[in-house]
Amino acid sequence: MKKIITFLSLFLLIPSFGTAQETKKILDEYLIITAENNPGLKAKFSEYMAAMEKVPQVGTLPDPNFAFGYFINPVETRLGPQKASFGLNQAFPWFGTLGAKRDAASEAAKAKYEVFENSKSNLFFTLKTMYYNYYYTHKAIQITKENIEILRIFKNLSLVKIEAGNATIVDELRVELELNDLENQLALFIDTKNSLRIGLNSIMNRALNSSVDVPEILNVEQLPYPKDILLDSIYSNNHEIKTIEHKLNSFMNQEIAAKKVGAPKFNIGINYIIVGKNPNSSDPNNGKDALLFPSIGVSIPIYRNKYKGLIKEAQYLQESEQANKSNKKNTLGYLYGDTVKDFDDSDRRIQLNQNQSVIAKKVLDVLIISYSTNSKDFEEVLRIERQLLGYKLAEQKAISDKNAAVAFINYLLGN
Repeated sequence: MKKIITFLSLFLLIPSFGTAQETKKILDEYLIITAENNPGLKAKFSEYMAAMEKVPQVGTLPDPNFAFGYFINPVETRLGPQKASFGLNQAFPWFGTLGAKRDAASEAAKAKYEVFENSKSNLFFTLKTMYYNYYYTHKAIQITKENIEILRIFKNLSLVKIEAGNATIVDELRVELELNDLENQLALFIDTKNSLRIGLNSIMNRALNSSVDVPEILNVEQLPYPKDILLDSIYSNNHEIKTIEHKLNSFMNQEIAAKKVGAPKFNIGINYIIVGKNPNSSDPNNGKDALLFPSIGVSIPIYRNKYKGLIKEAQYLQESEQANKSNKKNTLGYLYGDTVKDFDDSDRRIQLNQNQSVIAKKVLDVLIISYSTNSKDFEEVLRIERQLLGYKLAEQKAISDKNAAVAFINYLLGN
């Protein structure tokens, strides 16, 4: 009997060994795999590269016009008949038009890049959160298995007392009830772990049955900045805010370009005429081709409504992005406050459940000794043991939730 009690007391709290640095090493490796392999992220980057290709398209002069004319009935001149003509004409927009269009396209491309970066940050947050839940489920399986072993020791203890005539079969049946509940809970944890493993491998775009490494100890993360400067840092670094700012700059340049498009355009051209020889002319330039320098024209934008529409469109889009920016800041402020609340709550729960586990362990030790001597309080032994299991699981869940809160703050910061 004493051997059973001593073994049970030692088994109740088994220390964990390992280094918290394992978490960072494993997560960094998985983040790199995700960044390199995730197809959704690749799609966002391709959209950014496509947007970059628009910059040279809008910042280049329009193609020159080339014209060829053949005179079916040659035009007779003093120097000979004109047989054919070639013309080359180049249009030039108003000064600064191409630069404004190029700047608008460049800012639009930068907005696409921030969309890509935000997608990457969001993907990293999803991976981290899922990984922390995977760790919690892994630890929950370990803790539940340990408690199943403890209950089996309780069962042996009750059988010894029943054989000695110091307990009834009710004690054994109570242990059976607890064991059935724990084995059902263990099965759910195992199914959850498999589901999370599939989810993690899907994000990393690798075989769904690939193993996922878990450290023995999960590093407890802290906020990257003090709380008094954290929100300002989010406003400055958030990728969605940056996306809106680049869109706003793009529409401002679009307005400038629209105003310049409504200004006159210039056309410069040259003509080359092939001239045949006039047999009746003694002019030394007889039959010499004619090169006409240059012709200059101006395109006058008379119909102003379409240019006014382009300007108003750009202005309304700017107003829209300004409103979007204010709305996004309001949303970020709420998310920041809610996440910091979750962070603080998780921190308190870690401390609470650690303290509760120590107290519950002491109570359980006393109750086990009491039960071994007078066969009383067996139901209380099971209740405290169940509480101790709950405190251990709650502590691990609080650590997972705290790290998830830090991961979301890092997402808001654009990390």
